[in-house]
Amino acid sequence: MTELIGRAAAGDEAILLFLLGRRHPRLDRLTQLLTHLGGAAATVLAAGVFLTLAPHAEAARVAAFALGTSFLAAQVLKRSISRPRPVLPVGMRSLIEAPDRFSFPSGHAAAALSVALGLGLALPGIAAVGLVALGLLIGITRCYLGVHYPGDVMVGWCLALIGVLLGVRVF
Repeated sequence: MTELIGRAAAGDEAILLFLLGRRHPRLDRLTQLLTHLGGAAATVLAAGVFLTLAPHAEAARVAAFALGTSFLAAQVLKRSISRPRPVLPVGMRSLIEAPDRFSFPSGHAAAALSVALGLGLALPGIAAVGLVALGLLIGITRCYLGVHYPGDVMVGWCLALIGVLLGVRVF
């Protein structure tokens, strides 16, 4: 088991270093803007706006439910596991301020995908695909910006998926 955890951590580090090595000033600014779409204000606002639109209200309830459950699960896991934020290579820094000191799992990745998947249920094909792609991209920005390991993001995405699946059953 220890060997498996060691391999996963090494893979996490390798993918993170790959992303950090692709930094570019234009991408830096774009990712800094995109990452905020996974924050509390943007995700709650998106779900709230859709709640007011009658044909999309059920999907918005699913999104809001998934957002709440994934947030709660992420916070419990963060405080239980207490994985520190990534230590970046010498000469590199995080491009944004981390919201807290714990890395695992990514709350931004969970929130963004919770809302994207939930609201995507009410949208036509290409719009739903675009919204889910944006939700996934927001998770990737967290690694690029240097505040999360890829594994943190993947677990955040899993929490979002579980929240949406539970929300679909509830509503």
